[in-house]
Amino acid sequence: MGSFKDVVGHKNIIEYIQNAVNANKVSHAYILNGERGSGKKMLATLFAETLLCEEQGSSPCNKCHSCKQTDSGNHPDVIWVQHEKPNTISVDDIRTQLNNDIEIKPYQGPYKIYIVPEADLMTTQAQNALLKTLEEPPEYAVIFLLTENAEKLLPTITSRCVMLKLRNIRDKLIRKYLMEKLEVPDYKADICTAFAQGNMGKAIMLAQSEHFGEIRDEVVQLLKYIHDMEISEIEKAIKRCQTYKLEINDYLDIIMIWYRDVLLYKATKDVNEIVFKDQVSSIKEQATRSSYEGIELILESLEKAKTRLDANVNFELVMELLCLTIKENG
Repeated sequence: MGSFKDVVGHKNIIEYIQNAVNANKVSHAYILNGERGSGKKMLATLFAETLLCEEQGSSPCNKCHSCKQTDSGNHPDVIWVQHEKPNTISVDDIRTQLNNDIEIKPYQGPYKIYIVPEADLMTTQAQNALLKTLEEPPEYAVIFLLTENAEKLLPTITSRCVMLKLRNIRDKLIRKYLMEKLEVPDYKADICTAFAQGNMGKAIMLAQSEHFGEIRDEVVQLLKYIHDMEISEIEKAIKRCQTYKLEINDYLDIIMIWYRDVLLYKATKDVNEIVFKDQVSSIKEQATRSSYEGIELILESLEKAKTRLDANVNFELVMELLCLTIKENG
C-alpha cells in the first residue's frame, strides 16, 4: 500500500489523520466524501493500516505483520462491508456485517475497523440501523463511510461523523505523477490530466485505458459535424457509441468538456484554458454559432442523460434525445 508520503494531494486530510493518531483523538466514525477515483479507499486503508500498525507511528511501517495483513486484505480487524444487490445496501447487510459483529472485540489489534464503500447506497432502514451503533459505539470501533454523495446520508448520521472532503488535485501534480510514476508520454499525460478534471483515479484510468483515445476521437467527429448530420447519420453514430456502453460516462464527460470549452471561449475569448487545444478552430466556430442559452441547455441535457442512464432508461432513446438537443442548440 505504501504510506501517506505516496499520496498525491489531500495534504490537509493526511495532516488531520496524523494529528488525530498522534494525539490519540481518533473519532469513532468518519465520512470520506469525494467523487469516484478521488482516493477514498486508499486514504481509508492507510488510516486503518496506521491505527493497527504494531509500530504505533503516524504512518504505517509496511513491515510488521499487521501492516502486511491489512495491505493484503486479510486483517481480521478490518471489515469491508459488502452488498449483494448492485444499487442497495440493505438493513440486513448492515445488521449482519456491522451491527452484530461490532460487539465482538478485536482479534489482535487495538481497533476494529469497518469500511463501507458506496455508503450513500444504504437504505433509510440501513442508515437507521447504523445510527444505533453510531450513538453508542464500542471504544475500539472505527467506522469509515465512503461516499460520492454525502448529502444522501441522513443528517443524524452525518452529525455523528467527522466529514473529510476530498478536493480536486492540482493538474501539475497529476501530470507529474503520470509522467514520473507511470511513465506516460508527455502529450498523453497532458490529455489525461485535462480530462481528469483534478481526479487522480480518473487520470490513471484514462492513461491506462485502451479505448479513451478512440472515444475522444468518436466524440470529436460527432460534435464537429452533428449540426449538418441527417437523423440517419446520428442514429449510426449512436450505434457506434454503444460499443462504449460500459464507458458511457467518459463519453458524456468528453461531450461536457467540449461544451464547457465552447462556453469558456465564448465568454472570455481565451484559448489557454481550453482542454481541446487541438480543436481550437472548431471550438471558436461553435462559440460563434451557439447562444449561451443553447450551451446551457446542452449541459443540462448531459446531466439528465446521465441520470436517465443510471435509472436504466433505454440507452438508444436517451442518446437520441441528447443528440437532437445538441443538433438544435450546438
